[in-house]
Amino acid sequence: MTPALPGTAVTRSAALSATGLRATARITARADAHGTTRLPVLDGDGPLALRRVRAHGNQARVCVVGAMSAPLGGDRLCIEAIAEAGARLHITAAAATVALPGRTAGHATYDVRLTVADGARLDWLPEPLISAAGSDLRMMTTVDLAPTARLVLREEQVLGRSGEQPGTLRSRLTVRRAGRTLLDQETAYGPGVPGWDTSAVLDGQRAVGQLLVVDPELDDKPADVRLLGDAAGERAGNGDAAGRGVLAPLAGPAALATVIAPDALLLRRLLDEAAEVAPSAAAG
Repeated sequence: MTPALPGTAVTRSAALSATGLRATARITARADAHGTTRLPVLDGDGPLALRRVRAHGNQARVCVVGAMSAPLGGDRLCIEAIAEAGARLHITAAAATVALPGRTAGHATYDVRLTVADGARLDWLPEPLISAAGSDLRMMTTVDLAPTARLVLREEQVLGRSGEQPGTLRSRLTVRRAGRTLLDQETAYGPGVPGWDTSAVLDGQRAVGQLLVVDPELDDKPADVRLLGDAAGERAGNGDAAGRGVLAPLAGPAALATVIAPDALLLRRLLDEAAEVAPSAAAG
């Protein structure tokens, strides 16, 4: 995550094992009798500090704040979030997560496990993950949705900091709805991955992201296919490529926007555009 905050009592050496740091953060959102969402479980660990932020209507909001530099090579990090029946939970982050090389030769792992019950909604909207030179990160996001659950999930990955080569990043996203697989995809970028920077994959772009919306209302009104950025014939004002992407319906019911761009700013702009035109949950 981000560098340590001033006054943070936790140090890396205190939580470090011989092979790297182990840390799990847990969030549970629960709707009360008045329809307000409470947070009976808000338990940060190691670099994964959790902070309540001002609620928006009946939606509880949590911000993940980095309490030390992580993930480094050998680290094993995990965030588990549960939105119980009828709850509304919004999770974001204070800053980008930077994957860095560590003192051990092994790769780092970062797991995100999201569970959304019937009538609940979860917005998972972290800041970008940056794959710094020399790092090796395996990231897995697993989502389990009840039949009437709603989800808005954004992922943004930036390959290398300014002027540097990327590390190795392998990422998998698995989404199940009512026990059936809605989406299961795996991507890999960086040194040792064949073809990742060719015209068939990123074509020299250094930022990649997606926005996934799952909403029962999409059964009756699926999303329309929409091209984004360069794919729609648009260009940035300075004549450079504006990035490109597509918003398309998924069987599920869901809509998925996939975008590549030269940098994080253009990536976010195109994902925000997708959120504006995506039906139902993303606009709410």
